[in-house]
Amino acid sequence: MHFNFMAIAAATGSMAVNAQRLHGCAIDQNFRIADFPSTLPAPTAPLSYMTAAVGTQNYTCTAAGNYTAAGAVAEVFDISCLVGSPLFSTIQDYLLDMWKEAPPDKLNYQSLVATFAPLEESGVVLGQHYFVPNPTTGQGLSPVWDFIPRLKKPEAFVLAARTGGVPAPTNQTDIDWLSLKSVSGSLATEVYRTDTREGKPPATCTPGSPDIQVPYSSKYYFYGGTIETV
Repeated sequence: MHFNFMAIAAATGSMAVNAQRLHGCAIDQNFRIADFPSTLPAPTAPLSYMTAAVGTQNYTCTAAGNYTAAGAVAEVFDISCLVGSPLFSTIQDYLLDMWKEAPPDKLNYQSLVATFAPLEESGVVLGQHYFVPNPTTGQGLSPVWDFIPRLKKPEAFVLAARTGGVPAPTNQTDIDWLSLKSVSGSLATEVYRTDTREGKPPATCTPGSPDIQVPYSSKYYFYGGTIETV
């Protein structure tokens, strides 16, 4: 799996040569998300980060024999230097396809982090996406995008709450497109999950079955916030 993910880095680098940068390229504020659903609230703040992510959507089997969401974990990559290249529209497919070529015992987040560790210093890896207990109610989980280690700023994160969602326009196995608003952190005021690939659980399960991790990829767009990249 290691050499496959290095191939992603090589492809990303080759597409970024024209811009002479691998990450942190200037963002055109005229950029619009392709196929943006009219039923999602539109962004109201400037676009701050353009990213792609690959990881797992996690699920627990209920007593009723169906899966319920138990958060997600993912590595988040800067794709601002890919704008205008063919890879920009397909990077989520490329990431997921490469990971799915791995042996079954490597299709977990721990292996993913270890695989991408050599890219941390390049700046391509912006941070991690994960869930924490809801800080307001203490019930359920809240999504976090954490760029603190990369940007070295304590407020370089956003904990968000969902404001809208629509079925993915691509495939029934793809998780929903989402809009979210910031609850805390200064990384962004609005977050959008688009261009999702896979991530949905099987329709049924046997009660008592172990939790599962379903590989997925997507793009995440971050709007607003006060944290600048480096």
